[in-house]
Amino acid sequence: MTTSYDLTELQKETRMGALGSETSNREIRRIDLSDFALRKTEIAHQLWDAAVDVGFFQIVNHGIALDDVRNAFAMTERFFALPDAVKAQYPLKKALNVGWESRAQVRPSTGTPDQKESYQITRPHMVDLWPTDEELAGFQATMQAFEGQCWQVAMQVLSCFAWKLGFDEAFFLRAHDPAQASYQSTLRLLHYFATPPGQQAGLGLWRAGAHTDFDCLTLLFQRQGQGGLQVCPGKEMESLAWTSVEPDEQAVTCNIGDMLMRWSDDQLPSNFHRVKNPLPGEYMGPRYSMAFFAQANRDATIEGPGRKYPPITAGDYLNQRVAANFKAY
Repeated sequence: MTTSYDLTELQKETRMGALGSETSNREIRRIDLSDFALRKTEIAHQLWDAAVDVGFFQIVNHGIALDDVRNAFAMTERFFALPDAVKAQYPLKKALNVGWESRAQVRPSTGTPDQKESYQITRPHMVDLWPTDEELAGFQATMQAFEGQCWQVAMQVLSCFAWKLGFDEAFFLRAHDPAQASYQSTLRLLHYFATPPGQQAGLGLWRAGAHTDFDCLTLLFQRQGQGGLQVCPGKEMESLAWTSVEPDEQAVTCNIGDMLMRWSDDQLPSNFHRVKNPLPGEYMGPRYSMAFFAQANRDATIEGPGRKYPPITAGDYLNQRVAANFKAY
């Protein structure tokens, strides 16, 4: 395989920096995963329809206890409250997509740094990147357990897409095997900084500029009252019509990423989303979220059932996307 690819997502992204308009005439569907084994065929059809329509959907009764989500959020907030000098001991390793960064992500859509800090957890590459128990007791154990729960849910959803694409149902399970050194799925903890009043109306800064995700599937956990996420499906891309996805701690917001779009021969769209600055009168304080990115193992080959695109390893694909989105580190 060659190592040079046409990443058309980046060309699209550079055109997505304008404010655009907002619309509520779009449904972000909620899909119930209860009794998954018994209802899998029904659930698979619901997931497929929602993904093809908007590329975003929410899942409920997904099996992760609300207390576990809240505990992970509490630990996330405690981590970001550590002094920068402590967090800087665990710096981002861009090539491995692990560690802490602050205002280092520059979106092609905006050309300005996202107003946030983040900490990436990728299982095989965390040596010397965990805060000590003296700095933050229980952090590693809590986050490792939560990452494992996210992986389980992501594999359920991806098994449905595998079946709909004509692959065997364990296809994506093998491609996201955490037992392999090439595993590169990531749990990302995010802290968007409180917005000073003078920046509320400014277009020069975004909490997160418009982008698509690099992965196969994203699971996003949002805190009640800390909104800002907006989605713009591809068919609305030219008109820049955005829909807000309200936070609901009982639901996990999911979206298709670029890897799965390519793997599906573009049947499943990876659509643009952003985190806007709060408007006057809206909550302006810090915003915390947690995102699990199901990213195929580095040695997995991305090739759709119809072979629409040349094969590419997931490692090469992710490296090119990360390099385009982070300043030199």
